[in-house]
Amino acid sequence: MRQASNESTLVLLHGLLGDGRDWQQVIDALPELPCHALDLPGHGHNQPLRVSGFEEAHQWLCGELETRGIVRYRLAGYSLGGRLALYHASQSPAGLQALLLENCHPGLPAAERPARIAHDEGWAKRFEGEPLAEVLTDWYRQPVFADLDATGRARQIARRLGNEGRAVAAMLRATSLGKQPDLAPWLASTSLPLNWISGKNDQKFHALACQLVEQGCNINHLTLDGGHNLHANQPERFATCLREWLASDADPV
Repeated sequence: MRQASNESTLVLLHGLLGDGRDWQQVIDALPELPCHALDLPGHGHNQPLRVSGFEEAHQWLCGELETRGIVRYRLAGYSLGGRLALYHASQSPAGLQALLLENCHPGLPAAERPARIAHDEGWAKRFEGEPLAEVLTDWYRQPVFADLDATGRARQIARRLGNEGRAVAAMLRATSLGKQPDLAPWLASTSLPLNWISGKNDQKFHALACQLVEQGCNINHLTLDGGHNLHANQPERFATCLREWLASDADPV
């Protein structure tokens, strides 16, 4: 079914190793809203799909929106999905009405990018060459996931075992933070309504969001209790944030 001309759709992008189902509890809490949770390239139903970088990922997203008949939309993204959403928004796509980013990175200064590319290449080699369960065990021990206890880590590992290591490696290489442009200048100049949600226990990404506010970027920064993956751990609270965001940015009647 194609979108009605006066209807706005909520489009959701997951993070690395996830898929569209990660948003299901949030979607269930928003029965009144038309939602589309997409599988990123290399993930879920799009596991065989590859992109070469951010521009190709942007073109992929434009194609997905067109295929689904989505003309007017609000876009929300988490982590990697947030970085792809941010790049997409910076290209001024027709129909995008507002952006919401969850624990997202705006991009690194040029001098820091080579080291990050090398860091991500190390992980990519592990994903394509080692048993997935072993790599995931180490992946979820990174400081950004410090809020996960042993039970939470085990649950996340079990959920991510459906991934294909080479597909994850390809996406990690293509969308390394080291290959992302620094979009802080765009954030300082955009007039697009933009909410940025961070977890106060995710010290790295919460500090990044606070830094953007201090730099005068055009974002409405919201803080929730919790760590990196807020929508998974607090789906009803996150759904409330989405509902309030959509209501606050609604077009006047």
